[in-house]
Amino acid sequence: MTEMKLYDAMRTLRAVRKLRPDPIPEAVLRRIFEAATWAPNGGNRQPWRMIAVRDGAVKKRLGELYTSHWAPYAVTYAKGFAKAPQDVREKHERTIAAGNYLASHMHEAPVLVIVCFHPAMLAVTDVDQDRVSVVGGGSIYPAVENLLLAARAEGLGCVLTTLLCAEEAEVKKLLDIPAEWGTAAMIPLGYPVGQGHGPISRKPVGELFFQDRWGTGYQ
Repeated sequence: MTEMKLYDAMRTLRAVRKLRPDPIPEAVLRRIFEAATWAPNGGNRQPWRMIAVRDGAVKKRLGELYTSHWAPYAVTYAKGFAKAPQDVREKHERTIAAGNYLASHMHEAPVLVIVCFHPAMLAVTDVDQDRVSVVGGGSIYPAVENLLLAARAEGLGCVLTTLLCAEEAEVKKLLDIPAEWGTAAMIPLGYPVGQGHGPISRKPVGELFFQDRWGTGYQ
């Protein structure tokens, strides 16, 4: 079993979109999936289920559905930084290239994990707010993050994607997901092509945290 310090895993968990078709040992998958079950959730109801898709034909169809949304998204994304400085533009171009690779090689990933959730089992305390409701995700995405961190510790590439949620009706039909359940994410798993994970770039604490009230710099 692979051991990795938690902080090291968090500071190097990249979105890895280039994956090799090499099979993942069952023992490794079991450890990763078990890590997902440890995640906190409202009332300990665990209102999520995950489907590990390994069937080639099903993965191919999921890849086609994904690409139908990725292709126009990539075009719009590219336009957003077309006039940016060269170094910034090159960074985003690498992201798009990796995204294109994932879309065209989705069927080759050893496992595609489809994350499902049951709306009636969520503790949604912000449903009456005049904005998009997000609280329900607090009982779903911690399990996803646990899975991602465990995959990182095991040397697997992974990335959280949500484009397939736009094709929920067909995905549910394809995977026999019951009517009362929804989809929240898809995570391709596989050993990375090339470097894979590594140091990440994020805004510093001073830009993201305030002290006592909004706008007061964290000391």
